[in-house]
Amino acid sequence: MLVSAALCTQGIILLEKNCVSAQTPDVVQAAPVLPGTPLPEEIPPTQPLDPRQGEPPSRQPLPEQKIEPLPDPDRLLPPTPTSPDQTPIDAPQKIRVKGFQVTGSTVFSQQELVGAIVQSLFKGEPIPPAGREISLADLFQVRSAITELYTSRGYITSGAYIPAQRLEEGVIEVRVLEGSLEDIRVTGTQKLEPGYVSSRIGIATRAPLNRDRLLEALQLLQLNPLIANISAELSAGSRPGTSLLDVKVTEADSSFMQLTFDNGRSPSVGTIRRQVSGTELNTLGYGDAISLAFTNTDGSNALDFSYTLPVSPYNTTINFSAGLSASDVIEEPFDILDIHSESNYLELTGRHPLIQTPTQDLALGLTLGRRSTRTRFIEDLPFPSPGADDEGRTKVSVLRFFQEWTQRSSTSVFAVRSQFNFGVPIFNASQNDDPPDSNFFSWRSQAQWVRLLAPDTLLLVRGDLQLADRPILPVEQFGLGGLLSIRGYRQDLLLTDNGLFGSVEVRIPVLRLPKQQALFQFTPFVDFGRAWNNADSPDPDPGTLASLGFGLRLQISNNFTARMDFGFPLVSVDSRKETWQEKGIYFSIIYSPF
Repeated sequence: MLVSAALCTQGIILLEKNCVSAQTPDVVQAAPVLPGTPLPEEIPPTQPLDPRQGEPPSRQPLPEQKIEPLPDPDRLLPPTPTSPDQTPIDAPQKIRVKGFQVTGSTVFSQQELVGAIVQSLFKGEPIPPAGREISLADLFQVRSAITELYTSRGYITSGAYIPAQRLEEGVIEVRVLEGSLEDIRVTGTQKLEPGYVSSRIGIATRAPLNRDRLLEALQLLQLNPLIANISAELSAGSRPGTSLLDVKVTEADSSFMQLTFDNGRSPSVGTIRRQVSGTELNTLGYGDAISLAFTNTDGSNALDFSYTLPVSPYNTTINFSAGLSASDVIEEPFDILDIHSESNYLELTGRHPLIQTPTQDLALGLTLGRRSTRTRFIEDLPFPSPGADDEGRTKVSVLRFFQEWTQRSSTSVFAVRSQFNFGVPIFNASQNDDPPDSNFFSWRSQAQWVRLLAPDTLLLVRGDLQLADRPILPVEQFGLGGLLSIRGYRQDLLLTDNGLFGSVEVRIPVLRLPKQQALFQFTPFVDFGRAWNNADSPDPDPGTLASLGFGLRLQISNNFTARMDFGFPLVSVDSRKETWQEKGIYFSIIYSPF
């Protein structure tokens, strides 16, 4: 028999601040207010469910950028300029020259080459029609002028020579021999395939060989987390104009384990989060990375898997990610409702760098993802969450087009990520007469700037913005409040269609222990955010959050980081202040045993 289960709430996911009736098949007559159910005035204006449970990679915040020193070019590739052997010619001591013809060049135009010769011999004055007399020594100067033009542009193995010819014609041919690599020999690799290194050097060393491009490729490999150290040396090849490149590689540790303990989860499922994750960056020797993470709170469990495979020497990658999660609302007084949620996601991502240099990255990518959530409560009744069907299920399929740009130097890093999200009606996605469902468009942009002000003194500026064209499902909404958002408020206090967030933090060294490789920092910060909804969905009140605070941060080597933040809200909200989050206290401990 169909009965009406009435829930009086104040801010339960899209349920308004009144009684909403949900028609559910059951045999138990539901009372207007269940025994022990909290009264409206007792319920804080927040979400009893945690839409962030099992967050896929495409929805995660931009990771904190690190400032790393750029590799030293002279250490990677010692200067080894070479020139082709001189070609003897049979020429009189003085000859009259009417012009020059340079052959064999694919880099410079004829005008540039002849201009370099004229500048070297005649200080830029044009050759008269009758010609000019030059000596045999001047002929070698002609060869040197072309060779210097090449070497000044980084073509250190290219050069010019004067071939045997009839000089009485008055037009002298200068022939260019552009250098190339005969072979790339990689030594020192163990698990990593030598082809991984040689292919990435190969695309930068196409003829004519350019030292600057080669150095850039070596610097990129030095910045690669798979490589601890790399150096190269050029030597003469078996044929004129060719060289051998010997590359020595020392591999870095590719296996990592990380233990995380913090209070960064919603109080509805328990704020204390415990996570263990393992990552192998070189699973099969091709630079393919696999990771597995298990996350637990008192009311939730989540398992996440990711595999990334490089498919070209340009670092084009394909990634597959999947995750499962289950959660129970344990926060009083919501726990009496026995709310249980199960969620899973699948994502397939392709990413291709358009620009890759030691100081700049620009990449485009496309993600196709599907996420399904089923929520039940009170003896397995479907929970009336926004966009859910009569079984309490929401299914969203999204095509995400993202752009990533990073600019780095030895003192700063600036990173921007823009992502256009197109909800698509495929894979049995939720389709409703009215939003929210799987039909939507949103844009999210994140930015981060890290500046080294002094040794171990950092300025960290973060920004986040989301705009949506209509009401969207909770799993796609923008959250404000919590450990990585506005400190001083509980996690995801506000969850809306649109939002913006900004944060400024300074990390000031207080104590250094060089022997222990320990650094203790004081971290004052200010956080700000605003959230609002679309269409007829009511905006939160207040819709603006702001806080001031400070933190204490301890880092020991690269294996251990502990932090405690104290946030003081500048905008008052209704809160029972039963958790550390609601009291503005946050902690995080990250330990990597290997």
